[in-house]
Amino acid sequence: MSQEFRRAHRALISVSDKTGLVDFARALAEFGVELISTGGTHAALAGAGLKVTDVADVTGFPELMDGRVKTLHPKVHGGLLAIRENPEHEAAMLAHDILPIDLLVVNLYPFQATVDAGADFDVCIENIDIGGPAMIRAASKNFNDVAVVVAVEDYAPLLDELKANGGGTTLALRQKLAQKAFARTAAYDAAVSNWLAEQVGVDAPGFRAFGGALRQSLRYGENPHQRAAFYAAGERRSGVASARQLQGKELSYNNINDADAAFELAAEFDPARTAAVAIIKHANPCGVAEAGTLAEAYRLALRCDPVSAFGGVVALNRALDADAAREIAEIFTEVIIAPDASPEAVEIIAAKKNLRLLVTGGLPDARAPGVTFRPVAGGLLVQTRDNAVVDDMELKVVTRREPTDAEWRDLLFAFRVAKHVKSNAIVFARGGATAGIGAGQMSRVDSTRIAALKAAEAASAAGLPESLAQGSVVASDAFFPFADGVEAALAAGATALIQPGGSVRDAEVAAAADAAGAAMVYTGVRHFRH
Repeated sequence: MSQEFRRAHRALISVSDKTGLVDFARALAEFGVELISTGGTHAALAGAGLKVTDVADVTGFPELMDGRVKTLHPKVHGGLLAIRENPEHEAAMLAHDILPIDLLVVNLYPFQATVDAGADFDVCIENIDIGGPAMIRAASKNFNDVAVVVAVEDYAPLLDELKANGGGTTLALRQKLAQKAFARTAAYDAAVSNWLAEQVGVDAPGFRAFGGALRQSLRYGENPHQRAAFYAAGERRSGVASARQLQGKELSYNNINDADAAFELAAEFDPARTAAVAIIKHANPCGVAEAGTLAEAYRLALRCDPVSAFGGVVALNRALDADAAREIAEIFTEVIIAPDASPEAVEIIAAKKNLRLLVTGGLPDARAPGVTFRPVAGGLLVQTRDNAVVDDMELKVVTRREPTDAEWRDLLFAFRVAKHVKSNAIVFARGGATAGIGAGQMSRVDSTRIAALKAAEAASAAGLPESLAQGSVVASDAFFPFADGVEAALAAGATALIQPGGSVRDAEVAAAADAAGAAMVYTGVRHFRH
């Protein structure tokens, strides 16, 4: 047999996830493959009536130290690493009675699942696999001679390969399996190292790794000439990565990005207090509202910018109900993402066959810690998640006039929204709904002018006699560097403003509000988003 093909004579199988194990091992045995196994895997195979050798009988050593040491032995690693046609390796195998292992099947201790279940520190430590990754790396390095399987979904392709090649594997398959195996151990180690960094309080580890499992291959990225894929990271956070797609076309890169932005914004609103809807376009909100029902919240959010909402993504903080589904289905929408959906709502949305409906099973916690990262040339920028929530901030009124109760409600609402608008961000709000949003401008006063223009256009589209900005409040994601932004907001009809403060011209900015009889509140917390 040429180097291209390698016959599988002996397989070592050691798995935590025993899904499909017995049928897979039985199929291997039918190809004449000798089975070696460990611990619970050995018990499962022997219990199913399969002929299987315990690894202890191969190594001559029993499992030691509560199972911490069982496969870390030259008779295992020599069998995996030996280059078959290398005379020196063959001589060493003969001298030390090492037999080759041609197939390794390993899936690792469920470390991330153990962490997610809230296990204590010592239990998590014991669920860090040592022997598994060592064997995987050994087999992967020796892909010229050894096939390695680290995922249940690869059982069938391997069996198909053996059937097509008389019990042998091709070099092409072994290389692909090796690449996947190296990536699996890298992602596993990333999960362990990031968890341990958090446990021991290391904010900036000397080395940092991020890993994930392929969730979906995408047709392309942000643009058709870019290749892309979607990976689920280890973090247990409800959202687009945890979602089930109930219907609609395949998600695109931009759908996923917008759905994530929309759902994170919707999650700022406690569903026990209010229904909330966020409509997103190009990762920026074009309308957000809270109300007694999702349907009413959607109508208010849509009013803010009905033009931009066309082809947008809609996120809800409660389960999609029939009334909301009917409203949303009235215009072209790319994606709806919600914690759940009623059967009637699902039936209504089904009439729009291309509309993607995602249910996540829950809301992400806006206060939860975590890290985010983005690439820069030659590196990564890593930071903790912006988990600051306006309800927890020490708010300070800096004008003579205090906000009214209605203004207070709208100020808190507007600042929640501003957190999720690209900087420079300005949000006009009134009655628990956005009135106009200015996003992503290099000048804060320009964002203010755009938001005011949007408010006027929205009123005109709704047939209202005056701009939605009349009697509104304004939130700014960062301080006003000059009074001109405040003056533009006041000229548009705003009566109260909320901003972080911290400018060298804070006194001048507050004075502009005072001169107009407006109220101004400082949060002390900035929400830049780039």
